[in-house]
Amino acid sequence: MAKKPRTAGLDPETDFQEISRTLALYEFPWDTMQALSFALFRTYAVPSIGGLLADTNQFTEDTQKRYDDTALLLEDAAIEDLDSPRGRAAVRRINQMHRMYDISNDDMRYVLATFVVIPHRWNQDFGWRRSTPDEQLAALRYYQALGKRMGIKDIPETYAAFERLLDSYEEEHFAYDEGGRAVADSTLELLTTFYPRPLAPLIRTFSLSLMEPHLLEAFGYPEPGRVARTLSRAALKARARFVALLPARRKPAYVREMPRIKSYPHGFDTEDLGTFAPGCPVHRVAEPVAQPVEGTKA
Repeated sequence: MAKKPRTAGLDPETDFQEISRTLALYEFPWDTMQALSFALFRTYAVPSIGGLLADTNQFTEDTQKRYDDTALLLEDAAIEDLDSPRGRAAVRRINQMHRMYDISNDDMRYVLATFVVIPHRWNQDFGWRRSTPDEQLAALRYYQALGKRMGIKDIPETYAAFERLLDSYEEEHFAYDEGGRAVADSTLELLTTFYPRPLAPLIRTFSLSLMEPHLLEAFGYPEPGRVARTLSRAALKARARFVALLPARRKPAYVREMPRIKSYPHGFDTEDLGTFAPGCPVHRVAEPVAQPVEGTKA
């Protein structure tokens, strides 16, 4: 018998934060982590994003900590309501970091689009079950609310609009950049450390096999080939079938408790995560993002 979604009966318009939490902590914790990791990874292929991240040296010289900080801040923002003390602290820390650099609203909106679109596409391809329409709407409402609190302007109103934005932005802006490639290389190397070292070449090929040709081209990565792509996708689909047979998860799967998060073995304070002023020189941006309005009601 198929497992009943834990989110059944919740209203995506009013309970979107509870639905999103449930999906991340109980229904699709591993998938959510993978999908968001790939979502962030593809943003490096936009030169104005990848180049800026390379200029900070944080994603190339202290990759593990930057990876951990990003994952922990996103989780802290979602683990309670966005307007809870914990949620506000996480969003405030995210906004403080963004204010250190000159980031365009278009780039910020594109990154938000990756959070909306890529997890849904991952779920459609590799989830142990398909997300329900209410779950998809709840995810949309959550990221719209997060985007408002980050001061992002002209946030799309529907999933379809987010999807069009993502695809058109990538078509227009994806391009090779030495800085973006350096950040991508460092991130790929980090991903291989999450598994036994002898598997590193396999993990790298597996990761490349999940990337679309236009993303590989933007980074200057080789095409892994049809066999590698077929085997990688088959492995993920086999995992999905196996997970579907397991009993419903009873304990929440927090990112902070995952072995791949290594920077804070004794715990952390949200206010101490991320980077701090003076930051680094900025470049290549004409329109700064609007000032965020923290605590805005969705």
